[in-house]
Amino acid sequence: MKEIKNRLIIFFLLIFFAISSFCNVANLSGGGNKNCFATDIGGEYTSAQSMVVIESTNNTILYSKNEEEQLPIASTTKIVCALTVLENCEDLEKIITVPKSATLVEGSSIYLRENEQLSILDLLYGLMLQSGNDSAETLALEVGEGSLYKFAYLMNETARKSGATNSNFVTPHGLNDKNHYSTALDLAKITTYALKNPVFKKIVSTKCHKIPATEHNTSRTLINKNKLLSSLEGCVGVKTGYTKNAGRCLVSACEKDDTQVVCVVLNCGPMFEESSVLLRKALDEYKYFEILPSYKFVDDVSVENGKASSIRLYNKNGYSVVVKEKDIERYSVVYDYQKVVNAPIKKDEELGNVKIYYDNTLIFEEKLCSIEGVESVDTKEELKKILENW
Repeated sequence: MKEIKNRLIIFFLLIFFAISSFCNVANLSGGGNKNCFATDIGGEYTSAQSMVVIESTNNTILYSKNEEEQLPIASTTKIVCALTVLENCEDLEKIITVPKSATLVEGSSIYLRENEQLSILDLLYGLMLQSGNDSAETLALEVGEGSLYKFAYLMNETARKSGATNSNFVTPHGLNDKNHYSTALDLAKITTYALKNPVFKKIVSTKCHKIPATEHNTSRTLINKNKLLSSLEGCVGVKTGYTKNAGRCLVSACEKDDTQVVCVVLNCGPMFEESSVLLRKALDEYKYFEILPSYKFVDDVSVENGKASSIRLYNKNGYSVVVKEKDIERYSVVYDYQKVVNAPIKKDEELGNVKIYYDNTLIFEEKLCSIEGVESVDTKEELKKILENW
């Protein structure tokens, strides 16, 4: 009996160590069972090594995990590549020739052939829908005037314009390079910036695109690899990515009413499932509030010694925020301005201010200015009119 008990103990210990090993392997590879290593974020789960969800208006962070950790990002790099092309090409219908080097790039491809000629726009669809590394190099060499180094410089310039400060881009496609990296937060900032470009937004939200036949190739139908476009209502893109080094990566965006949120998961096995949960959660929990509208009429102010008896005040810049509905009461708007002013008053003359507080912390301040001007009364002229009408 004792021998049987010992064997049972050994048996269960072997099972325990086997399960533990499986979870550790899954964690290192970025895939597998999320319950083995899930981290609780805002009541939901993410198995991503790094994750962030932001709201696009002010890049407000809604949920995050290791969002500033510098990591390889695989083909999500192509968000920066596409935007760099769009910002440096005036004619997207321009026909360019595929160089031999582009046809030799490893990884995902739209099977371009040497000397094949396609429009920049069709290559952008090949880049973003089917993640063509051959498209990436063809576009990079065109925009970089034959130099991948020059194009990488332009990519970094594009990233900096978006507010990304912890990234460095070396390749147009994201294949492994120790000096090529970004963060979840930087990728989110870059994406919110990119989605303001209407052509970029149209491309990444397209489910299917057909490239016409060329002299060297038959027509191609490109299918977007982003499954959320078909499974998540309001999804507007944007890019998948995978290498063994980076794991499974996904940048996705979703819109509802006046709110747009962007989710980035890096090294995340169930990237579609977890991104869908996080995006839905963000849009359910957070709402867009315009606390102070732009160009808002505030009040009429009395004018003394003027040709008009009153003048109107307004604020030029407004303030909006995405916040949980229960927290909106924590914002307060305080106006401070003169109730009576003396003429003359110039148009857009500062006559006060408006301040917005979150609890007791000042978070926004704007001037209150006159909508129109008021001239002062000429006393002698007025006395003359009175005597004439006596």
